[in-house]
Amino acid sequence: MSSSPAVQIRSRVASLGDAATRARLTVVPHTRRRAARVPFVFLVSVVLLTGVIGLLMFNTSMQQASFTASRLDEQAATMAAREEALKMQLDDLRDPQRVAAQAQRMGMVVPSTPVFLTLDGQVIGTPAPATPEDGVRLNPRPPSLPAGLRPQVQFVEAPAP
Repeated sequence: MSSSPAVQIRSRVASLGDAATRARLTVVPHTRRRAARVPFVFLVSVVLLTGVIGLLMFNTSMQQASFTASRLDEQAATMAAREEALKMQLDDLRDPQRVAAQAQRMGMVVPSTPVFLTLDGQVIGTPAPATPEDGVRLNPRPPSLPAGLRPQVQFVEAPAP
C-alpha cells in the first residue's frame, strides 16, 4: 500500500485546506476582569492610618521634648540666679572691712609692732602685746567736699498773711 509521494502530498494539502476552513478565528467580546478593589482600598487605608498615627506620635514626642527643655531652661536660670546670689554673699563675707570689724568686736586688735617668722624658725622683730588703744580706724572718714560744692544755707521767713 505504498502510494506515491505525490499522492501523499496532495492528500495532505487537501486536509490542511479543510482544517483552515474549519478553524476560522472569530472575534470574541473581551470581558475585562477588574481587580478586586477591597484589598487596594484596605492597603491605602492602612498606609494612611499608619502615617497619621506616626505623625501624631512624632508631634506628641516633640511637644514633650519641648516641655522638658523649657523646664530645664527654667531650672538652669533659677540655679544661675542662686549661684549669683551665693557669689555675692560670699564676696560680702570675704570683705576685708567686714572681717576686720568682726575681729574688732571679738576683742582683737592690730599689733603696733608686727613680728615675722622665717621658714627656718627665726623671729624678726620684737614682739609686744597689742592694746585696744592701738586699734585702727576701720571705716575711713567721709571725704570732705570742697568749698565750692558746699552751698551756704539760707533761711527765708515767709511773711504772715
